[in-house]
Amino acid sequence: MLVKVPVVYALQWLKLGEQLYMQMADIMVQEGWKEAGYEYVCIDDCWLADERDSEDRLQPDPRRFPSGIKKLADYVHSKGLKLGIYQDVGNLTCAGYPGSLGYYDLDAETFADWGVDLLKFDGCDFGTLDILVEGYKNMSRALNATGRNILYSCEWPLYLWPFHQPNYTDIRQYCNHWRNYDDVYDSWQSVKSIIDWTATHQNLIVPVAGPGGWNDPDMLVIGNFGLSWDQQVSQMAMWVIMAAPLLMSNDLRSIDPKSKMLLQNKHLIAINQDPLGRQGYRIGRVNSFDVWERPLSDGRYAFAVLNRQEIGGPRQFPLLLATLPSWKTCHPECRVTQILPSYQDLGVQNLNSALKLTINPSGTVLFTVTLNEGLAAEQQSNWNMTKKQKIPNSVF
Repeated sequence: MLVKVPVVYALQWLKLGEQLYMQMADIMVQEGWKEAGYEYVCIDDCWLADERDSEDRLQPDPRRFPSGIKKLADYVHSKGLKLGIYQDVGNLTCAGYPGSLGYYDLDAETFADWGVDLLKFDGCDFGTLDILVEGYKNMSRALNATGRNILYSCEWPLYLWPFHQPNYTDIRQYCNHWRNYDDVYDSWQSVKSIIDWTATHQNLIVPVAGPGGWNDPDMLVIGNFGLSWDQQVSQMAMWVIMAAPLLMSNDLRSIDPKSKMLLQNKHLIAINQDPLGRQGYRIGRVNSFDVWERPLSDGRYAFAVLNRQEIGGPRQFPLLLATLPSWKTCHPECRVTQILPSYQDLGVQNLNSALKLTINPSGTVLFTVTLNEGLAAEQQSNWNMTKKQKIPNSVF
């Protein structure tokens, strides 16, 4: 199993060169990103030359990658990191560079020869749906045939949804994580639309996620310009609850210190990387608050309460622990720890405890609940025996 937990990495979709990627690798080591768990440096579209070489092999733009991708991979590996790269299932990439259609085996061999560790495989210019589906399967087979562990990031369901509901059992068989919905933009409306799409389709997509394969809601835009501080907190909280791959898309050279602390928060990354590998889900909506729940290892839970209102001041959300689907967690007692927007030990609580959460507009409170030891062992055993996750009905 290649990915037991969601991956964390930095990604750029710009016409950048090898020196900047090397610089990003240096920063990831020097400024705590690697230590926090971020291990991939990823090149997105626009890295290719306009044509393949005389042997039909892909080649990088010689102006921006004069030393070649293998040398860049070697440099990234020397830092204890991994290199990701971008290609497309069709004739052309989304930016108009040579795609992999007709060259799946050759391109997979090329990536393996270069020392690539992750392939993001887009779906532009695919032609027919049969070409799209078979192309994703063929590239998966080709990557496996190289003998190198290359994480396979697909956009297969994203391109199928306009035509019909994807077969997620099939997708999970071939891909390590997969995009479902629109590209994220540096705006709260974009981030919120992804959260809402995930909640609307959770009965379909949550059960297939887990160790080995993950739903990918797209990049974290934390540390850029479009989100307020509370909205940055909300995106991080929701991506953690959704067991999403944590893909940063920002400039590590100039990121705001608060955003850096948020992205490197050890408590958040621990929840995201929880070994139980269950994706969270929305359990209710009331008075413009969304409540999400994620089962964790050792009988614990993580909860996120999102204030959907974007105007006015902070609002209180009184949460009675007895109303939660996982109410047994607090019978007779449980310990509650707030992780966001700030870390606070809320102490020992019980079923009659009402947490009065104060949440800013478009902000989120994230907290964990730990149950008593005896019940923890019993429930953990039950969860480990369950292959598919059952999502509770809405309780609010």
